[in-house]
Amino acid sequence: MSALLSLTADEARGRAALVTVHSYGIAVDLTGLLEGNELRATSTVRFSCAAPGATTFADCVADVESATLNGRELVGDALLDGRIALDHLDRDNTLRVTSVQRSTDQRTAVHRSVDPADGEVYVWTSFEPDDARRCWACFDQPDLKAPHVFAVDAPASWTVLSNSGDPTVEVIDGSVRRWSFPATPPLSTYVAVVNAGPFFELRSQRGGHDLGLLTRRSLASCLERDADELFAVTEQGLRFFSERFAMPFPQRRYDQVFVPGLGGAMENYGCVTWSDAFVYRNEPSPADRELRATILLHEMAHMWFGDIVTMRWWDDLWLNEAFANWACFWAATEATQFTDAWAGFLARSKQAAYAIDRGPTSHPIRQPARDVAEATAGFDAITYVKGSSVLKQLAAYVGEDAFVAALRAYFAEHAWGNATLDDLMDSIAGTTGHDLSEWTRTWLDTAGHDTLALEPAAQHTMVLRAAGPGGAPPRPHVLDLGCYDRSGERLVRRDRIPLTVAGPDTPVLTRVPAPALLLLNDDDLTFAAVLPPDEQLSVLVAEAGALPTSIGRTVALTTVWDLMLDGRLPASEFVRCATGVLRSETADSVVEPGLDLAVQAARLWAPESGRDRLMAEVADVCLDLAAGSGARRVVALRALAQTAVSEEQLDALRDLAGDDIDLGWRTLARRAALGRLDPDEVPLLSRRDPDPDAGVRAVIVDAARPDAEAKAAAWARIVERRELPSSSVHDAGRAFWQPGQAELLAPYADRYLTALPALNDAGMLAAMGMVRAMFPLVGAGNDFVDRVERAAVGGTLSPAISRGLQEQADRLRRMVSARG
Repeated sequence: MSALLSLTADEARGRAALVTVHSYGIAVDLTGLLEGNELRATSTVRFSCAAPGATTFADCVADVESATLNGRELVGDALLDGRIALDHLDRDNTLRVTSVQRSTDQRTAVHRSVDPADGEVYVWTSFEPDDARRCWACFDQPDLKAPHVFAVDAPASWTVLSNSGDPTVEVIDGSVRRWSFPATPPLSTYVAVVNAGPFFELRSQRGGHDLGLLTRRSLASCLERDADELFAVTEQGLRFFSERFAMPFPQRRYDQVFVPGLGGAMENYGCVTWSDAFVYRNEPSPADRELRATILLHEMAHMWFGDIVTMRWWDDLWLNEAFANWACFWAATEATQFTDAWAGFLARSKQAAYAIDRGPTSHPIRQPARDVAEATAGFDAITYVKGSSVLKQLAAYVGEDAFVAALRAYFAEHAWGNATLDDLMDSIAGTTGHDLSEWTRTWLDTAGHDTLALEPAAQHTMVLRAAGPGGAPPRPHVLDLGCYDRSGERLVRRDRIPLTVAGPDTPVLTRVPAPALLLLNDDDLTFAAVLPPDEQLSVLVAEAGALPTSIGRTVALTTVWDLMLDGRLPASEFVRCATGVLRSETADSVVEPGLDLAVQAARLWAPESGRDRLMAEVADVCLDLAAGSGARRVVALRALAQTAVSEEQLDALRDLAGDDIDLGWRTLARRAALGRLDPDEVPLLSRRDPDPDAGVRAVIVDAARPDAEAKAAAWARIVERRELPSSSVHDAGRAFWQPGQAELLAPYADRYLTALPALNDAGMLAAMGMVRAMFPLVGAGNDFVDRVERAAVGGTLSPAISRGLQEQADRLRRMVSARG
């Protein structure tokens, strides 16, 4: 195969106009994966052609052993560059292709992993955006939907799962069983799935659905611990979405399979595949639990928006992901115990979107995707986070009830087909009576975000000044202004003023005389940079913790964070604000992301001369929080394990961690970073740790050490051989790039740039994770940023890697400026 071509939008439109796919019959042989690396498949595709005699192509990036079209053998030049040329088409056609995929260890399309705990083998597939073609022949584009019928041969001890439930299982011989699944509804190729292995399985009958949770056997006790919560959130989500969308989930069976080596989770219809990093090895923190619940609801929302109704082409990828992201937080706050989820979203995710949106890779939410490779670059915080924030603003703009009514009409009209943004906006406009053409242009087709600033005008009167990106007119906004007065040591909201921004100046009448604090975008309804009045900035920094609600405190905290990133405030002021908020925060799920922001500010944004002082301040807050009990104590000790600098703080960390294995690993990593590790402690803790992936924790400890040999060994394992699961690369990168080790780390800036081209073939999620996690934020300056920017546009890297590089370069340039 000489090259791998990326399907273009023009090719997809031409093929969709010509071809109607009626069914995929896919016979999969997994028996070669028990001890080897071969996935074999025979794909039988039945399709019709609108212009008999025409020519098109199918996709297959596996080794083709045989291919026939209507019984005619296809050979030679018909099989080239991942495509199978199909000429002289009849009105009704049958394509039959037998192929083998031997690249099954790269966490791309199909992955075989061996559990180090017991040697058992597990196999998963994940195809977004166009990786089904790596496993079997198909028309790999989202608008050629068709029923899929899977028959899977697998080792007799394995359980096989796919999209449709209730397979028939027959013994082929003593060592092989065949799992034959009923036909799915019409699905896009990217949400088809086969997962297999000797899984541990739990099932529960709830709300008329047969719910399944599966993971590798060595994690059985961890899954059992959290199963009741997972089943409860699944039941609550299915009930909530079914009612809100006026369309019950149409399949009785709903499985969630947790597998090793996957990054994130994938919305395969009826059979969601997760990274088993979410089968937490230790008692999860409130933020861990909220994160897992929102991911569960995100993938579930895709059953409707993505699977039942699918985007026509990848230029609406943003809508697919933004909708699911908005819906998951909407459902979490309305239907589950995670009622502070929007505050967690603001603290954990929204700041990343603001940072990217002010940088060189800012782009409109909606953007063209000339081919699939270009579309993959759209998997970023603007797609997921800004997009979902804008949908939240849209729901506020037209009213939630009207928004939901429009969604119901949209799903009813387009079920099991494909649709576009225009179809959704037409549905909303038709339901609400709003002309949304200008809203769409300014919010979805314009890069950057607005700036909102309050300025005094006259007694009891202010003006809200709004400006769009680059001085353009502002977008329309619906938001709230909170007016707060002091009551003892607390701030009390005396008034909430709803504001509608329709131009540069919006008069604001404050009905509270001389309020102590005015909080703009209270309740976080819109997506905009907020500039507090100069005379109130000191109050915002010093008294944010006195605000009465979790969302209000988080709005204040993230406003100050945004000012720090923009160079308007030093890291010390953010740390002062954060420590005040954290000492008074009542929402457990917000404490952890708040601590994470404080750690980042002290660790990466402070001048070297003040870094240890700020780290010590954050560590002292952690010790105060750890004086309590329960989940908050564990969260505080996790952050202490990143910030302890004095011998007293390190001793306190060791004492408070006690026999907790997770905290033990974190303690060793901190001591390693400071050059105070007893190397005998690592094997001792490894022997105590029942986690089958405990070896990864040992790699992270070694990566933190200020030792040249340790750094070289860690780099080889993390970057060159890519041995770590995607879910651990972030922690490994944070351990590797330690402040205070700049001289030791300096050579790795060049090695990072040298390693980038190899990531082109690493798979979308793995490549993007590596680019961000291992970017040199320590030991590099503006000269390195210049080199990164040149590499990003040099034409040798995929669009997704190029965009990720530019984002990190902008972040580092801002850090260098903040550090002075």
